[in-house]
Amino acid sequence: QVQLVESGGGLVQAGGSLRLSCAASGRTFSSYAMGWFRQAPGKEREFVAAISSVGGNTYADSVKGRFTISRDNAKNTVYLQMNSLKPEDTAVYYCAAKPSFYSGRYYYTPSDYDYWGQGTQVTVSS
Repeated sequence: QVQLVESGGGLVQAGGSLRLSCAASGRTFSSYAMGWFRQAPGKEREFVAAISSVGGNTYADSVKGRFTISRDNAKNTVYLQMNSLKPEDTAVYYCAAKPSFYSGRYYYTPSDYDYWGQGTQVTVSS
């Protein structure tokens, strides 16, 4: 079982930056593929970014060039650095984990993931 705890959300003006963190429990974090998703009111949960167990990453087109996903396996933590934030980035952000046995795969849909955090609110004012 893996427990995920997000932090770092808040209120920021358009053009500003935030860094989200997701701390994971367990001794096999390095073998997990990790993802960030977001959900705005009245909308479905959508893919933001993913990082494989071997460090490769991929992004939604809407955040490419502005967001960076990274992981620190020594700290059992995955990060989402968000720059040049826009009001349309406002949502609850969730991290997710999937055992991937060092396959190097990414996962793009919520149903692919086995574990979820509780979410952290990001609000971008115009």
